[in-house]
Amino acid sequence: MLRKRFVIPVAVGAAATAALAAGIMRADAAESPPVGGSCAVTYAVSSQWGSGFTGSVEIRNTGATAVDGWELGFTFPAGQGLDGGWNGTWTQSGSAVRVKDAGWNRTIASGSAVSLGFNGTGAAGSPGSFTLNGAVCDGAVSAVPPSPGPSPSVSPSRGAGTCEANAAIPAGKYWLNNNLWGKDTGSGEQCSSDAGLDGDTLAWRTEWEWTGQPSSVKSYASAVLGWHWGWKAGDTGLPVRLSDHEPVRANWDFTVTEDKPGAMNVAYDLWVHDIANPDWQNQPTDEVMVWLYRSGGAGPVGTRQATVTVGGTSWDLYRGDIGWNVYSFVRTGNTSSADLDLTDFTDELTARAWLPATRYLSSVQAGTEVFTGAGALETDAYSVRIG
Repeated sequence: MLRKRFVIPVAVGAAATAALAAGIMRADAAESPPVGGSCAVTYAVSSQWGSGFTGSVEIRNTGATAVDGWELGFTFPAGQGLDGGWNGTWTQSGSAVRVKDAGWNRTIASGSAVSLGFNGTGAAGSPGSFTLNGAVCDGAVSAVPPSPGPSPSVSPSRGAGTCEANAAIPAGKYWLNNNLWGKDTGSGEQCSSDAGLDGDTLAWRTEWEWTGQPSSVKSYASAVLGWHWGWKAGDTGLPVRLSDHEPVRANWDFTVTEDKPGAMNVAYDLWVHDIANPDWQNQPTDEVMVWLYRSGGAGPVGTRQATVTVGGTSWDLYRGDIGWNVYSFVRTGNTSSADLDLTDFTDELTARAWLPATRYLSSVQAGTEVFTGAGALETDAYSVRIG
């Protein structure tokens, strides 16, 4: 998944759903500017590669009142460009960059912060200043360069690996995303590593240790095929139009180890668009999750609609809306091995008239959503074949 969706453990579902509803009710409120530029920005380059880099930004409200609705502004150094961002709506005009809140994170309480990030092109370098709702942030503007830092309590064990938030590891037509989109709702760390690629079959590992809000996802470290607010690999076979009923055969053999019990799942995450060529600025219309494994009371966003049989297996089907439609198929019994045609799941939604067949499957992702706890997901073999 991205970073904008709350997946709610069933034990705390009612309270978290109420909080989410309250946030949605505030979405149409007028934006309030920071008072006297009462903001501080921390800018970090979390990873670099030959043609680009990943940047992260923290906006902290240092004023006495809440900011309700925000737009961040800054200017890229010469030669830099935007190649997709998250936790906000990113736009670029010349060297000027604007980021508007994503709705769910529009309010920054006094003393609190929001985090966002982006992929950039060109050589990494930090902007000189930032504005929030037009006012220059008069607090610290800190640029944090990438560095090994202290040894983490979890670390990549084999092959190319990273413990940096939202860093990417290329792996043929796939790429590994150390997606720590909800890390600010708790404390901890997560590392992911590539364990080898044999043809179309990928082996990889991620391990984590998280504490914090039990109702909030901290991470979705995953193998990505296709779109994820932009494209990082070619020859993916995506997008495909749903009405073409193109087979999307996914095989996955994995092992879950939980050193400290918590809440987590192992799931596919499929992204759907209403256009054939989405880029980083195009929001999805639909998200389809297929949960293979869960523990600690983890449950999906939305409400249960039915129990259905797909691919010869029983699934509880949930439906929700977080600014796009979210459909979750939760397997009624855990498994650590799956051989599925993912088109069967989108066909089920199309048959219910929930998902128009004119839309396009743009991305297949496979990973683990972690709320709390410590453990590891070891993928022995993972592949996706289209057609």
